[in-house]
Amino acid sequence: MRILTVVDYDEMWPTLFENERTLLQMTLGKVISRIHHIGSTSVPGLSAKPVIDILIEVVNLEGLDSLNRAMEGVGYTVRGENGILNRRYFTKGGNQRSHHIHAFTTGDAQIIKHLAFRDYLIKHNDVAIQYALMKKSAMLLCENDSHRYSIYKADFIQKHLRMALIDAGHLG
Repeated sequence: MRILTVVDYDEMWPTLFENERTLLQMTLGKVISRIHHIGSTSVPGLSAKPVIDILIEVVNLEGLDSLNRAMEGVGYTVRGENGILNRRYFTKGGNQRSHHIHAFTTGDAQIIKHLAFRDYLIKHNDVAIQYALMKKSAMLLCENDSHRYSIYKADFIQKHLRMALIDAGHLG
């Protein structure tokens, strides 16, 4: 059974991302356009579930799909779109996840959203602090149910995602 937890920021998270970036570059090669560290572990000082979220921009999804066995060979579980159109999702670490990969074709709107939200939290420490407190409360209320945890966070994320997109010049 997967146990959900939110922990204080770990100074090792950027290093864990860089190590995984190197592994992914070796595994996926020219399919990759860019690799980004996203999610709460990418925001210095922010409490988070201890899972490194990675966003990969790919030339095309078919090229990535052709490398599913290679991804399995380096410890990832292939999860397909997993509920988000035109995404490829991979997890690593079994029930105690260590990494999530969200892959989209370069130019997909989801890339802009993920990066804008990350950058907004980095730029606005007061919002990051509110987010950390809200996540810790959500963790206590969700009774180890990841779907409920996501629901508790949804309103906050939607509100601040809109503000992040405005801040980044993507909305008027």
